[in-house]
Amino acid sequence: PNIKIPPRGNVYSCNEANSEGWSEDVLSYLHALKSGENETEKKYALRYVGSMVGDIHRTLMYGGIFFYPGDSKLYPQGHLQLLYKSAPLSYVIEQAGGSSTNGKISLMDVRPNRVHERS
Repeated sequence: PNIKIPPRGNVYSCNEANSEGWSEDVLSYLHALKSGENETEKKYALRYVGSMVGDIHRTLMYGGIFFYPGDSKLYPQGHLQLLYKSAPLSYVIEQAGGSSTNGKISLMDVRPNRVHERS
């Protein structure tokens, strides 16, 4: 099927239980989504299933944002494995017109150094 992500959604998906270790930039972005102090001037709703595939599927169908940032405590480089989680679903997202990033560059441009590398 020719799936295209809608240009704007109103849902964000992340595991806020890990937010204690997130960077100030990520926390500021999260606040903007929750408060409506963003480009759309609308509050986003949190919907987090806990299954990356389910959350990405919703994003593909209805638009929105999925993120799972690294944290300063357990996973400073990110939590999701690049080769068999982040990169394959990033490819699907980008083919549907979305974007994927590690906060610096597109995940499709990241060259892994080891099999279980995280991003």
